[in-house]
Amino acid sequence: MFILVCRNSIEIGILSLPLLSSTLCGQSNAKRIPDPRFVELSPDDKARLEQQRAVVAAAAKRYGTVTLARTKADLPVLQRLIDDRVFSKSQTYELQSLGVAFGDVLSSELPLRWVMVTDEFGTDPTLRFKKTSLQVNALTMISKRIERDEAVDLSEFLRITREQLARIAPNMR
Repeated sequence: MFILVCRNSIEIGILSLPLLSSTLCGQSNAKRIPDPRFVELSPDDKARLEQQRAVVAAAAKRYGTVTLARTKADLPVLQRLIDDRVFSKSQTYELQSLGVAFGDVLSSELPLRWVMVTDEFGTDPTLRFKKTSLQVNALTMISKRIERDEAVDLSEFLRITREQLARIAPNMR
């Protein structure tokens, strides 16, 4: 597990939380960065995610997978795509497409749903925990780690995310 602080959020393992105070980064006089703003997916946003799911579904056909279920049942084929390095670390779009497919698994297992978030880094799809500012950035969860040559174990990511949400919000369901 790791903790990353100082980018207007705290990333604990997998989750991102809004930074409570800029003094945590030794920047007591720093300009306050606005909290993230969440909006529902537009038809274009939904279409973009569907296109990314299609990239993963097409790659999964090599293993005999006809369609992705968007549930935990997809974990073995998604993990195999990663383990077999079907997408190289320079294929960011494809790796982020894996993040979308994994995000679907997370949203089927946990009280998370796809929304768009706008923050100091731009506007991107994210998984939002209920109506809180807690978010899981599934889009880049896999790509960042592969680009840094780090191990990616999706079952472990699911377990850690579940545990972190349970610790932060014990009555999450």
